[in-house]
Amino acid sequence: MSKAFQLAWQYVCHHKVKSAVLIFSIVLTILLPVTIKILLWQFNQKVLARADETPAVVGPVGSDLDLALNATYFRHNPQAKPIPFSEVETIQASELAKAIPIHSRFTAQQFKVVGTSLDYFRYRQLQVSIGGQFATLGDCVLGAQVAKSLNLTVGDQLLSDREDVIGFGGVTPLKMNVAGILGESRSPDDWAVFVDLKTAWVIEGLGHGHEDLSNESEDSVKILKQTDKEIIASAGVVSFLEITDANIGSFHFHGDTSEFPVTAIIVDSPDVKSETILQGRFQAGSAEAQFTRPGKVMRELMQMVFRINQFFDANAMMIALSTAMLLALVVMLSLKLRSREMETMFRIGCSRGTIALLQIGELMIIFAFAALITAGLVWLVWINSASVVESLLVG
Repeated sequence: MSKAFQLAWQYVCHHKVKSAVLIFSIVLTILLPVTIKILLWQFNQKVLARADETPAVVGPVGSDLDLALNATYFRHNPQAKPIPFSEVETIQASELAKAIPIHSRFTAQQFKVVGTSLDYFRYRQLQVSIGGQFATLGDCVLGAQVAKSLNLTVGDQLLSDREDVIGFGGVTPLKMNVAGILGESRSPDDWAVFVDLKTAWVIEGLGHGHEDLSNESEDSVKILKQTDKEIIASAGVVSFLEITDANIGSFHFHGDTSEFPVTAIIVDSPDVKSETILQGRFQAGSAEAQFTRPGKVMRELMQMVFRINQFFDANAMMIALSTAMLLALVVMLSLKLRSREMETMFRIGCSRGTIALLQIGELMIIFAFAALITAGLVWLVWINSASVVESLLVG
């Protein structure tokens, strides 16, 4: 038997191209469906875990899925009209829950800029590993992956992105000061830039700071109109792009802050009863906002995904069957082409059993190599699947 396998090994090594084609055909047939299964499992685990960590949210009236994704993964739908900050105040005044605002309309170096309160870090159990929390207007706290990707540390600065690509319009970028860096949490928070809600409103253009006009003369080109109560300035006034100790006092907001936008509100209720009462109030009396349970929404989404995956499973089975049939055809054609070789071996003394073992040995070697390569690749997919799914969810 050992002699037969030695001959089989020599044959496989001699016909390298043929053997490699057979091996990788088997590897791909097995690897692709297994990879999809692993990624889908990781996706299901992470989506449901994140949703369960956020039992209830309030946001713009419309798609429950859009609202759930905004509150859990900061994925903003540009078509959704933000809700006013007064909804946060309403929840707080009800004393049924603590309201944690989320403002996720902007980016910095393509990473989400999330305006929120310090309660968010307690709610998500996030710890600052370097530096501290944002303390003043213009401060930001970086997720672990943001700091790693941009090579930033405490004391550095980060510029927010423009809304438009060309750069002739839109909100003026704000240069933010890095106050701290969060420890790695293996969650979407690793990929976000956190700022105070007022800083997010400054980025949106609802607040700004500019040079002092109180000492300008009435004939100055920078003043269009001046009275005892107000000064109306021209476009020549320089607006600050960075908040510093020297100019922070000049930053102010125009309008009623209760009408300023938030994209979602995380509802932190002490118990299910309070949460249910609050849900009833929103369902009965709010035309601007809706109450959503991300866990329920995400489970419905995953049920749909798994139903669609059944078609991929059927497709994978058909591909596997086709590959098996092609492999059988290749083996039969190979035997046909090697009939003279087999006949010669029989005439020089090899038994029919030895010849059969030679054929079986060749197939076993090919399948053994395919199994080893597949196992190695599946292991690589498994150890990297979590980070791949995280990047897909926050991208």
